[in-house]
Amino acid sequence: MILEMKVPSPGESITEVEIAEWLVEDGDYVEKDQAIAEVDSDKATLELPAEQSGTITLKAEVGDAVAVGAVVCLIDTSAAKPEGGEAPQKEEKKEEQKAEVKKQDEKPVAKESYATGTASPAAKKILDEKGIAASAVKGTGRDGRITKEDAVNAIPSMGTPTGGNRGESRSKLSMLRRKVAERLVAVKNETAMLTTFNEVDMSPIFNLRKQYKEDFKAKHGVSLGFMSFFTKAVVRALEMYPSVNSMIDGKEMLSFDFCDISIAVSGPKGLMVPVIRNAENLTFRGVESEVKRLAIRAREGEITVDEMTGGTFTITNGGVFGSMLSTPIINPPQSAILGMHNIVERPIAKDGAVVIAPIMYVALSYDHRIIDGKESVGFLVAVKEALESPEELLMDNNVKKALEM
Repeated sequence: MILEMKVPSPGESITEVEIAEWLVEDGDYVEKDQAIAEVDSDKATLELPAEQSGTITLKAEVGDAVAVGAVVCLIDTSAAKPEGGEAPQKEEKKEEQKAEVKKQDEKPVAKESYATGTASPAAKKILDEKGIAASAVKGTGRDGRITKEDAVNAIPSMGTPTGGNRGESRSKLSMLRRKVAERLVAVKNETAMLTTFNEVDMSPIFNLRKQYKEDFKAKHGVSLGFMSFFTKAVVRALEMYPSVNSMIDGKEMLSFDFCDISIAVSGPKGLMVPVIRNAENLTFRGVESEVKRLAIRAREGEITVDEMTGGTFTITNGGVFGSMLSTPIINPPQSAILGMHNIVERPIAKDGAVVIAPIMYVALSYDHRIIDGKESVGFLVAVKEALESPEELLMDNNVKKALEM
C-alpha cells in the first residue's frame, strides 16, 4: 500500500511551509513516528514524523515551498524492513562522506624549494615588509625563483594587500528568517517607535538571590534567576499603565486585563519568542519553571506555533550576550518591549557617597501612536522601583512566602 504523506497545518493562518532539511534519503526504510524532515513555517521550525513504517519516496526538495495539505513524500507500507535493522541514517552517511572528503584532501605536500617559484629568504623578508604575497610576484631567477632584485622591484597592487583568504559563500534564508526580517522592517515603517532608558541598581536582587537561591533550587528544582523578578516587575507596571498592555487594531485600541509575557529566546533556527500565559497569576517558582520549560523547547526545536502566539508584552535579554545598551524592536502587534542588558559594577551616588554597585541599563521601546511619553517613562520608572525594592513591591514584605520556602 502506498501512503501519501501530506503537510499538516502548523497553525492558524499558515498556508505553506518550506522543506528545511530531509533527515532521510530517497529509498530509505523509515519507522512509524520517525522524524523524516524539518519544515520551516514563518513562525517556527517543526519536525515531520513518518505516519507509517515503510520505504520512502521523496516528492519535494530542500528549499521547496510546499502548500499545507500537499503531498511531500510517499511511503510504501508493504515494503519489508531490511535485514540487520534500519537503513543507515542520513547523519551516518554524512559522516562517511566527510571521512571520504578528508581522505581525498590528505594529499602529499610537495617540499618547497627555490625551483618551485618560492622566494629566497632575503626576498621573502622584503616582500613581507611591503605586504606583498610571494604568489603575486613573477620570479626571474632559475626555474622561476623570486630573487632579492625581484622583491625590491615588486610594486604593491592597488588597495590594501592582505594575502589572506577572500572567499565568499551564499545561502538561502529560511522562511522563518525571511518572515522575521519582513516583520522587523514593517515595525520600523508602520509604527512611531521611540525608546526610553533608565538604570537599575541590582544590589537588592543580588542579595536575595545570594541568600535564597540554593534553598530555592533544592526545593523547586529550578534556579532563582533574574527573569522572575523582571516578569513580576513588568506585570505590576502593566497593571499601573494599561496602555502599555494594549495594541492598535484598525481604528480601535485593544486593551487586555491579563498579561501574556513573551520572552525572547535564542534557538538553533534564530530568535524565538514563546509566551508565558497569565503571568499575573504565577509565583516566582511558576515563572522560573515556565521560562525553563519554554527555553528548553525552543532550543531543542520542539516549540509550537501556539506557544509563540498571542503575547501582550515582550521581554528580551541582550545582556546574556554582553550587550550594554540597545534599542529593542517592538514585537508586532504588541506596543512595547523591555530590553534587559548586562550587569556591570559602576560607581553611583547613594546617600551622599560614591559607592560601587551592580548596575543594569534597561530600555523600553514603545509605539508612540498608542503610548504617550508620560506612560512610557512612568512604566519604566515603575519597573525600576520594583526591582530596587523587591521585598516591599514584589513580595509584600514576606520573602519566604513569596518564594514558597
